[in-house]
Amino acid sequence: MANLQTVVLGGGCFWCLEAVFDRLQGVTSVESGYMGGHVDNPTYRQVCTGNTGHVEVVRVTFDPTVLTYRELLDVFFTVHDPTTLDRQGNDTGTQYRSVIFYDSEEQRRVAAQAIEELNAAHTWPDPVVTAVEPATKFFVAADYHQEYFANNGSQPYCQMVVAPKVKKFQQKFAPKMKA
Repeated sequence: MANLQTVVLGGGCFWCLEAVFDRLQGVTSVESGYMGGHVDNPTYRQVCTGNTGHVEVVRVTFDPTVLTYRELLDVFFTVHDPTTLDRQGNDTGTQYRSVIFYDSEEQRRVAAQAIEELNAAHTWPDPVVTAVEPATKFFVAADYHQEYFANNGSQPYCQMVVAPKVKKFQQKFAPKMKA
């Protein structure tokens, strides 16, 4: 397992992304947290104000011999709307923006190429606005945010927002789901 890779992704509420990536073959861990802001150790309440500059993100660790970085990005671009600036559904603000935080030049290049290809193919009716930025310090969210959908799946937000994204993932990527 020495060749594991990590990527940090923001695409709306971190509970949604975590619930999807937890189910993907090749993913060894998913942590909800924050990146990209100017406050050390921000709290959920602080990030929700939109004043810290942080984005709700997931840090995904994966085995590239099972799942390529590009395949992981294909899932990311399928389960959220990468064409809405600072918004996913009813979640609005810079903390919900679509962003890929890269930690290598190769990750940056592959992410930029994926966006270029999505736009050229007119996969979405509007252009992709997902930012591609260098990774900064990752702050892990409080324990109650980890595995939120798994532990709170019957809550209304989970049923109305998270569950449809998980279902979309399951329908499109069934062969890539963990057993």
